[in-house]
Amino acid sequence: MTQGKTELDQSVLALHLRLEELQGRLWAESKRSLLLVLQALDTGGKDGTIRRVFGGVNPQGVTVSGFRAPIGEELQHDFLWRIYRALPRHGEIGIFNRSHYEDVVATRVLGMIDAAEEKRRLKTIQAFEKHLVESGTVIVKIFLHISKDEQRERLQERVNEPAKRWKFSTADLETRKRWGDFMGQYSHIIEETSYNFAPWFVVPADHKWYRDWAVINLLVDTLDAMNPQYPPAAEGIENIVVE
Repeated sequence: MTQGKTELDQSVLALHLRLEELQGRLWAESKRSLLLVLQALDTGGKDGTIRRVFGGVNPQGVTVSGFRAPIGEELQHDFLWRIYRALPRHGEIGIFNRSHYEDVVATRVLGMIDAAEEKRRLKTIQAFEKHLVESGTVIVKIFLHISKDEQRERLQERVNEPAKRWKFSTADLETRKRWGDFMGQYSHIIEETSYNFAPWFVVPADHKWYRDWAVINLLVDTLDAMNPQYPPAAEGIENIVVE
């Protein structure tokens, strides 16, 4: 990395302006959508990434959906049922804070599904994402990668700071004990599901300033490639004089 933190902070300001412009054009065009999938281990920075990267865009054109362990009616349907219900509409940027990938990572590590069911779900995910892309939704999948030492510091910070204790769960400690299992499964799943039409990007996330710069760069590059256009104005509008 040739740029330091100061240079990247300045770059992020310019990228925010570009993201705001492109998001406005996507919303106005209203023919396609962008889906951002964020995955990470506990304390990986999904919430912070969403807050920092999308702080300046028009909230009317952005939806955020979080997926914890399924409950109630969600358990009575296929694992993609709740995902379909949260997909962005035309013109929107949809953000998944966790996603359908929890159903092939956490479920497998915790022994809730076996290898055969994992294979079936991976095949279903491939068909699902291919259908989305063919229907006009561009998918950006990002895994925020933090080190085990950084996770320890962030968990301890949640314990030490009263304003952050609500975020702490003892379940996070149980998950941490299986760090190797989770990281191994993520590595396997990312390799299996990084399609040419919906690739994965692994972003180093120990340093939040670098994480934010990398994510916003990916989004701006993606939207630039999509090149959304404002719809044409009504014929003769340039001659109207408002009195």
